Amino acid sequence: MDLIEQTIASVPPLDEAAMRDARDHQARLTKPPGSLGVLEEVSVRLAGLAGCCPPPMPEPAAVAVFAADHGVHAQGVTPWPQEVTAQMVANFLAGGAVVNAFAAQVGAGVSVVDIGVAADLDAAPGLIRRKVAHGTADLARGPAMTDGEARRAMEVGIEVARDLVAEGAACLVTGDMGIANTTASAALIAAFTGLPPERVTGRGTGIDDATHARKVEVVRTALALHGLPAEDGADPLGVLAAVGGLEHAAIAGFVLGAASLRVPVVLDGVIAGAAALAAAALCPRALGACVAGHRSAEPGHTAAVDALGLRPLVDLELRLGEGTGALLALPLVQGAVRVLHEVATFDSAGVSGKDAGPRN
Repeated sequence: MDLIEQTIASVPPLDEAAMRDARDHQARLTKPPGSLGVLEEVSVRLAGLAGCCPPPMPEPAAVAVFAADHGVHAQGVTPWPQEVTAQMVANFLAGGAVVNAFAAQVGAGVSVVDIGVAADLDAAPGLIRRKVAHGTADLARGPAMTDGEARRAMEVGIEVARDLVAEGAACLVTGDMGIANTTASAALIAAFTGLPPERVTGRGTGIDDATHARKVEVVRTALALHGLPAEDGADPLGVLAAVGGLEHAAIAGFVLGAASLRVPVVLDGVIAGAAALAAAALCPRALGACVAGHRSAEPGHTAAVDALGLRPLVDLELRLGEGTGALLALPLVQGAVRVLHEVATFDSAGVSGKDAGPRN
């Protein structure tokens, strides 16, 4: 049994008894039942993930920004040069990106994983060099990756999740960087959901109408070339290899690794959503570890979270990536669990419940 199969086999189902305990505890807290809305369900699910109530506090958190380049860049789907991927990696490592600012705000560590940047990167603090290939091939002309590359990238994601948890992280956050990666994301989302390219292909970094139309046609061409979506289903790893990115495969592994360790993972935007579709297709139980941090402005992200059955916690029309939306949602996830730890019950606080009858 290889690492991917071992990890999938070790992902537990949510613990129903712990979830029942969490719901019962929520009902006894000094607040009207259900008054914390979605946060109550987050706390219940994380209790089920941990197998106990209350679950461990999801802190400290660690962000892994998986960086990779894409051969489909050659199709003119973005005006940004491919060199920006490596340049932004340098910016992350220097602490100058939005992800660094947001991570500092919530006390999260940031690691950058070179899973497939086209350039060779020098060693630097905070950089995890696990390059599988110097970017993918052009998904509109052939498979983006070999099956072996997709598997290796997924294994790296599992290993990074395990390493960060071993170093003390109690919550993982997905991040990404890769010029043209929203094109690969749209192709993956269309392949896994069956939705047409025009429904799931967005404007990424803010492309004009002509470039967007080109991008939609590139996604349509790629799906037709690879026979996707497959009528009788398809191997998720095969779909990743055909039209995904190295960072998508790595994030899918990252999700599986987190789930196998009973550690929550806060998903960022459309790249993470596309990767989570692959992870869920491989192991539906892994969704128990996932929290949708935010709803991206990219239309494909709404399609992805709807298909996954996840409720985004933040909706601010973000479309930056890097892990930024997930980091903004992190305090909400932590607050949901803190309620179970710190809020008094009606009995312990000496507060009458609504069925206690009139006071004299």
